Amino acid sequence: MLASTLMLIALLCAGVFITVPYAEMSPGPTVNTLGDHGGEPVLRISGRKTYATTGHLNMTTVRVTSADYNMNLVEAVYGWLSHDNKVVPHDTLYPDGKTEEQSTQENAEEFSQSQESAKVAALEELDVPVQSWVIVSTVLKGSPAEGKLHAGDVIKAVDGTTVKQPGDVAKLVTQHKAGEKVVFTIVPAAEQAAAEKANRAPNKKQDVTITTTRSADDRAERAIVGISAGTDHTFPFTIDIKLADVGGPSAGLMFALGIYDKLTPGSLTGGKFVAGTGTIDDDGKVGPIGGIEMKTVGARDKGAQYFLTPADNCAAAAKDTPEGLTLVKVGTIGDALNALKDIRSGDTSDLPQCGKK
Repeated sequence: MLASTLMLIALLCAGVFITVPYAEMSPGPTVNTLGDHGGEPVLRISGRKTYATTGHLNMTTVRVTSADYNMNLVEAVYGWLSHDNKVVPHDTLYPDGKTEEQSTQENAEEFSQSQESAKVAALEELDVPVQSWVIVSTVLKGSPAEGKLHAGDVIKAVDGTTVKQPGDVAKLVTQHKAGEKVVFTIVPAAEQAAAEKANRAPNKKQDVTITTTRSADDRAERAIVGISAGTDHTFPFTIDIKLADVGGPSAGLMFALGIYDKLTPGSLTGGKFVAGTGTIDDDGKVGPIGGIEMKTVGARDKGAQYFLTPADNCAAAAKDTPEGLTLVKVGTIGDALNALKDIRSGDTSDLPQCGKK
């Protein structure tokens, strides 16, 4: 017995000091997009009539260990045995040696983009016109475009061909061979900002010629100039989203629904507690997210009755649904609005649920 006890103590001590290449995910906070957080409204709309709301449209989060956290063997085993937590390979959360700072910056950028797409999707659903254009999102340091194009420049055309979507830019550039010249027709970022402020059309365009180079990836023959393209918008009134210490794109759907609810009479939820998750694009399409099992647990612990679940996450979420939580399958903002109509009416017999045909 003494030998066994000593052996157990030795194993526990070893487990504490042995580190393993894993990280942990656990349920994070949930926030009602219709309410306040940190003493101020999550959604603030000015310049347009808004309406009182009731109930909850909660966005959900996942809490993860930091990039430099060294998990020991005991913690890993405890996490594997825990029902509400999930232990995953460290590279799943921080691929290619990504640092904490890099991950935070990337999450912040995705969060910002998700807010813009949420605004566009909600207003498009309400038939409120939104002006959009393609911009230079980032310029790679040391690339041919550095010093010639700048973040925020509006890309009107490439080689005289009008650009309508961000993807058009890469398609037109890659029609060239490395070493060939490509001409960008742009509105400089400063001119675009001045035009927006003065509520006028930009009156300054210029052509910028850049010599392409070869991509550094495995498709070595692909021509690039070293930029990524994105989309910027001008809204007919102001929509501010305030939510600190949150990153990533997964709150897009719930932000869009919160905006829609505040801009329409009545209550989307009928006073019910609805939570959910999902990315959203400008067209209102809902995309999958990570950590769905953690988010459903967090939502139910907070009191949610229904959980709006991206269609591509339904199978994983349905494997272990928290008791008392109904998983509602959605693929677009339109699907979510239809589901909310059933929820507030109390007739949920036709509600599309994950795991049910």
